[in-house]
Amino acid sequence: MLQPVRLFHTVRYLKPVQIYSRIRHRYQRPQPRLDAAPCRRNIVSKFEAPIRRRQTLIGQTRFRFLNEEGRIDRRKGWNDPTKEKLWLYNLHYFDTLAGSANDEQKRWQQALVSRWIAENPVGQGNGWEPYPLSLRIVNWIKWFLCGTAMQDTWRANLAVQVRWLEGRLEWHLLGNHLLANAKALVFAGLFFEGPEAERWLERGLSIYRTELAEQILDDGGHFERSPMYHAIILEDLLDIYNLARSFEAAETAEFRRLPELVARMLHWLAAMTHPDGDFSFFNDTACGITASRRDLEDYAARLELAAPSKPKKQVLHFADSGYIRVNEGEWSAFLDTAPIGPDYLPGHAHADTLSFEVSLGSERVIVNSGTSVYGHSAQRQVERSTAAHSTVEVDGENSSEVWGAFRVARRARVHNLQIEQSGQTIYVSADHDGYRRFGGDVVHHRSWQFKADTLLISDFISGRFSRAVARFHLGPDMKVTTRFDGCSGEIASLLGKKIRWSTSAPARLEPSEWHPEFGKTIETTMLVVDLTDGHLETSFQH
Repeated sequence: MLQPVRLFHTVRYLKPVQIYSRIRHRYQRPQPRLDAAPCRRNIVSKFEAPIRRRQTLIGQTRFRFLNEEGRIDRRKGWNDPTKEKLWLYNLHYFDTLAGSANDEQKRWQQALVSRWIAENPVGQGNGWEPYPLSLRIVNWIKWFLCGTAMQDTWRANLAVQVRWLEGRLEWHLLGNHLLANAKALVFAGLFFEGPEAERWLERGLSIYRTELAEQILDDGGHFERSPMYHAIILEDLLDIYNLARSFEAAETAEFRRLPELVARMLHWLAAMTHPDGDFSFFNDTACGITASRRDLEDYAARLELAAPSKPKKQVLHFADSGYIRVNEGEWSAFLDTAPIGPDYLPGHAHADTLSFEVSLGSERVIVNSGTSVYGHSAQRQVERSTAAHSTVEVDGENSSEVWGAFRVARRARVHNLQIEQSGQTIYVSADHDGYRRFGGDVVHHRSWQFKADTLLISDFISGRFSRAVARFHLGPDMKVTTRFDGCSGEIASLLGKKIRWSTSAPARLEPSEWHPEFGKTIETTMLVVDLTDGHLETSFQH
């Protein structure tokens, strides 16, 4: 049974448009419009090849999504209740059309498009929900623009899909979902011509005019504070700029501002990427869902947009999104002093306040545990919990009240952030009040101090509490040992690096899990330390 207090603190932040649009979305459905499709607009210049995806169509009726294989042999397979919702969504995205394909796979793709049309009646099933609908519209249009001859039945059905989407825009969710809807409308508006296409284009651009100003922060970060979703939105903007160039619309006001937005977003993503080339794991982030930083930068270069240089500053503080990157010696550290996300849209947030990740050279030493599932499950709760992140848990509770698959009630706020540089020493400190909701005025204070070869983390819990536990989740291939006193030991990396660790209270080694991709789990180890009298000093030295 849902607790009234939790419900109140969940819905109190919603915008009015989310509330009444949720009611309308549930009880009002557009009528299918099957009239003739608009004509295709003549393309003016070449559409640059978009980013390639890993091929998910591995047989005529076999697919691999989220590290799980499945077959769609019958009509009901498109909405198979035994499959995870996210797996079925991926089936309907048609990302397979963006994967490299040989002649046989191209025939499979064409048959799959025709089969989808025949087996998914208008408005029925997962494929007609606005988010997968938006992604599929874009993927089909990119497929056509890259040289696939468009059959009349495909064009007719594509127009039906756009009309259905136009009546199902996700104002109740906002955020990245609404931007995905807008992208589909812009793509359809430029791909087709005539009054209907012009309406789609203007509707999509009007959403971008208002939403990008809010969603892309001044420091370049996306406001949901997830590196993965940031990369998704960045690729969307690159695709739109690519499309606008192809139809000589790039000088329209909304398209003209894209290069500057892209440059800021590329800079942010470069700073939030580990030296191994993959994202840092804050909030809902996993690899393999979106394009890599390298692919995005290459795509931008092919569109003649400037790519950022490698982050070289010792301290990069993204004050609007709340993340800090520190480069000191061989250390690359990523510190989370961010709000969990926009108050009215915390669906992809984790209870990870004041967590951090660290690489030594190209190897991840300290990590957050990542994201492997999205469904309503115990595993989803574990992965969103404070205990799954490299931070401090108090009295077995989460720092922010995450619940369900995508809900947050009361949430932690960061205060008193300080960043200081003195000679070769970098000092960062902050505190959060997420545990005050339990009474006792509990506040977690954390500081990080960096020198060329040493990282010192200081934790202090003020207020009344029973127990506080710090966890330092270690990266894959890190082999850790502890000495007899339990307060020191060594971490050996796969590449032979040695890191000495020490704690001011006895530590213990416990099993942990790292989830670098959806559907993927790697067994790892973590250092777990109880804060004696609410204090803890932890150091890592190489």
